Amino acid sequence: MAVPIRADPGPQPLIEFGSAEQAAAHIDAHCLHDGAVGKVGLEIEAHCYDLTDPMRRPDWDELTAAIATVPDLPGGSRITVEPGGAVELSGPPGDGPLAAITGLIADRATLRAAFARRGLGLVLLGTDPLRPPQRVNPGARYQAMERFFAASGTGAAGAAMMTSTASVQVNLDAGPRAGWGDRVRLAHALGPTMIAVTANSPLLGGEFTGWRSTRQWVWGELDSARCGPILGADGTDPADDWARYALRAPVMLVNTSDDAVPVVNWVPFADWADGRAVLGGRRPTSADLDYHLTTLFPPVRPRRWLEIRYLDSLPDGLWPAAVFMLTTLLDDPEAAAIAAEATAPVATAWDRAARMGLADRRLHAAAVTCVRAAAERAPAELAESMRHLMRSVEQGRSPADDFADRAVRYGIASAVSQLAKGES
Repeated sequence: MAVPIRADPGPQPLIEFGSAEQAAAHIDAHCLHDGAVGKVGLEIEAHCYDLTDPMRRPDWDELTAAIATVPDLPGGSRITVEPGGAVELSGPPGDGPLAAITGLIADRATLRAAFARRGLGLVLLGTDPLRPPQRVNPGARYQAMERFFAASGTGAAGAAMMTSTASVQVNLDAGPRAGWGDRVRLAHALGPTMIAVTANSPLLGGEFTGWRSTRQWVWGELDSARCGPILGADGTDPADDWARYALRAPVMLVNTSDDAVPVVNWVPFADWADGRAVLGGRRPTSADLDYHLTTLFPPVRPRRWLEIRYLDSLPDGLWPAAVFMLTTLLDDPEAAAIAAEATAPVATAWDRAARMGLADRRLHAAAVTCVRAAAERAPAELAESMRHLMRSVEQGRSPADDFADRAVRYGIASAVSQLAKGES
């Protein structure tokens, strides 16, 4: 669940589009907020396990009952449940990364304690390494998405994406309009390096996949029109790039008065807006377009702010430093200049980063430069986490390597149980 980092402008007048051009203008007007940088919103997803039987997936009633016992969270996060039962904390926007990180750390501690009292553990890994995909959230949206992926020939990847992946998401201000192009380009250029640094999903469904970030591989198995990067030829106008991307992307779901109906044919939103295709017996409205945008999952998604979606879920000892690193490399002008130069040679190495992590020489070099730039600017409160992250990066080890070693030594189920119980 994305938490706005700028005030929501509130309900907008409903517009019926007569053309794709009108829809593009709507996206351009609303996709990014022109203003200062500084606010940081964080979301972290954790797989939920039965502490006595890690193969068993807690059901919807168990999860909602456990959530009902959670006391007020000191950092003000919202609790939601992903389709496969992963539990997400979405923190309110903080004034800078330290405030956002501190609030989420407190909320995670409270949530974990409440779940432990119910015999449940929360594990921070990019993919579920043990259990087969299974949806437990009964929400209509997720049922419709499941039917869409099955009909579009990506049922296995769609099921894995929905029910077996977890991430740390960082939401940052878009910044002043004059700098949008550079800022969005850098957010993309950082992607492969940050994927290599945070890759934490070497297994899926009980098997090693050969990828450090299996989560990234799963997302790559879905269609690139929905999940690929949004940048156009030169990336100078991200609002225009996002409009073009969104209008070319196929419509996944159409909302009716009582349901979300999957669209099983390939219908770009532009075709619906231009009248070349009819869905739901009508032309699309601005509400349809806004909903369509929530079914697109690029690694950097404009939502008035920048929603950065490419980090695997990470251990508690690492995610604070990784969040600070990413935020600093985008929000601090000097660090951003260092990052832009360091990541240029690997700016499009998405698959190589996911497969090899920091074992790739060029990604390793970029990561060392970037993590050192962030560490120089880290506050004392994050010193331990930053030392941990810097040591891993300098050694060329992604978090996936540590979990793989644990799984080989103890077995996958025992390794998961150890993490669910909070064992180091």
